[in-house]
Amino acid sequence: MRAGRGAGVALLMNHAEWVANRLAALPDALPFADGSLVPIGDVPHRIRHVPQSRGGAWLQDGELHVTGAPEFLGRRVTDFLRAEALRRLSGLVVAKTATLGVPARRIAVKDTRSRWGSCASDGSLAFSWRLVMTPEFVQDYVAAHEVAHLKYMNHGKRFWHLVDRLTPYAATAIPWLRAEGFRLLRVG
Repeated sequence: MRAGRGAGVALLMNHAEWVANRLAALPDALPFADGSLVPIGDVPHRIRHVPQSRGGAWLQDGELHVTGAPEFLGRRVTDFLRAEALRRLSGLVVAKTATLGVPARRIAVKDTRSRWGSCASDGSLAFSWRLVMTPEFVQDYVAAHEVAHLKYMNHGKRFWHLVDRLTPYAATAIPWLRAEGFRLLRVG
């Protein structure tokens, strides 16, 4: 962190082959476009642009229908996915906080790149909207993880026992996120 720009460029140049190989190994970007597939709850849905229709965006027959001008399609898909993520994760949080008797102060979705969820000291929970693309068991685990932070603001033994009480999916969701989560950052 204290190195200058020249040292950073030198480090990059000395490891250029490694960087190039890592970049080449990244999955292709998945833009939001008519005909593209986007996972919702880990189920692929084809994006269908229906410019003459009204209503924004909605799911119908395994497709995500999106209205309006073509230049707004990407934003409308993102808006729909964010709203769907908030709906799904809010439901999970409400159910899990009810068992604890500790409410979340606020639930939000954000476009985070380094965390799937977070819990602030005031009881506000935030989640990556990209979780809407994961299997339901992953969403359940991340919601349980953040709800457990409402009681324990650490990753100690009591915290993990509470996570296990709130969800049976930690053992499968954590490896899924480690193996597949980076692909979700290439979507959109």
